[in-house]
Amino acid sequence: MNRYFSSISRSTLWCVFLYFLVVLFLPAASAKETTLPLGSTILFWTPEQQLDGYKSIDKTFPVREIKASTKPLVLPSKPMDTGGLSYRVGSEDFSLGDYIERQKLVGLLVVHKGNIVLEKYSYGNDENSPWISFSIAKSVTSMLLGAAIADGFITSTDDLVTDYLPRLKGSAYAGTKIKDVLQMASGVGWNEDYSDPESDVAKAADLNAMDLFDYLNKLPVTARPGEVFNYNTGETNLVGAIVRAAVGNNLATYLERKIWQPFGMESDASWVIDPRYGAELGGCCINATLRDYARIGLFSMADGVLADGTRILPEGWMRASTTPSASNEGYGYLWWLSPEGVYAARGIFGQLIWINPETETIIVAHSAWPEAVGKESGIHRQAFIEALHAAVNN
Repeated sequence: MNRYFSSISRSTLWCVFLYFLVVLFLPAASAKETTLPLGSTILFWTPEQQLDGYKSIDKTFPVREIKASTKPLVLPSKPMDTGGLSYRVGSEDFSLGDYIERQKLVGLLVVHKGNIVLEKYSYGNDENSPWISFSIAKSVTSMLLGAAIADGFITSTDDLVTDYLPRLKGSAYAGTKIKDVLQMASGVGWNEDYSDPESDVAKAADLNAMDLFDYLNKLPVTARPGEVFNYNTGETNLVGAIVRAAVGNNLATYLERKIWQPFGMESDASWVIDPRYGAELGGCCINATLRDYARIGLFSMADGVLADGTRILPEGWMRASTTPSASNEGYGYLWWLSPEGVYAARGIFGQLIWINPETETIIVAHSAWPEAVGKESGIHRQAFIEALHAAVNN
């Protein structure tokens, strides 16, 4: 079973940087009234603040709304019996209730062959509760780039980054293809060591969105593009910027027009924006319900084709997106991959869209893990998903 995303890599803490980057220069008066601490303190919110804050991001930070479809895609309910569901870690067995409690699982949804077979909420959440995506937004941004190719705004992933972001001409990105950035293999030097105060991620923490762009502009070349995997969420901001530049619109509106409304998302969503420039960051912070995150999984399994046959993504886009890259067999176009053909969008503090196309199974989790990353939490999640997937497909 999947070993590539059994736990969230420490490097995904960079998503937290993107998140507080949005609000680093936010005047208190421009955010809606809230008692939650702003900025980088999101990493250190108490459990109570997590449970309140993750579902009310639009009351804490500036967002751009994404309107629901007038014709929601129906997900019939065919509940499975979970009474005997258990999983094992080491020599100890755990129940579904144990998992909910230890993982701070506020929402769990399983869709099998288009039907909801399991839907559970806790800690006051329900089917109408939005929840922050954190880095799940990366995978959505990847699909938006695919939509821009289908619409003719972008020729292909072989186009150069500088074709759409000429500001980067003469920089280390001068010979970098869009595909290289999608696969985290740009060849541009970036140190994402959170223990080093002189690392790029530490220095970038004091920058706003446009200053980050200038910072990336000055980075050195350390490898040939496409050859070395180097996790750099700063570059997912470039992917978002490429889409915005190509389509001439913001990411939230493009998502609404190309996927959210046409595919039948049932609830409004939102995307956190940089208050100074009004731009979403490609690597973070969509806020949506559990069911609509599941529909994102369904959209990906359909290769971006709507119920009426309309194609939103280029034919074969998801196959290309989930093909192991030369630089990392566990990573595609901003999707985490498994040798078994499973792929996933994931975010810190336990957010997950897990997709198995072969068995037509989608598992979605809204969580408030006590830590952004955690080996123990990852081990339990992997064991739980294995047991849950087996039970669903028994």
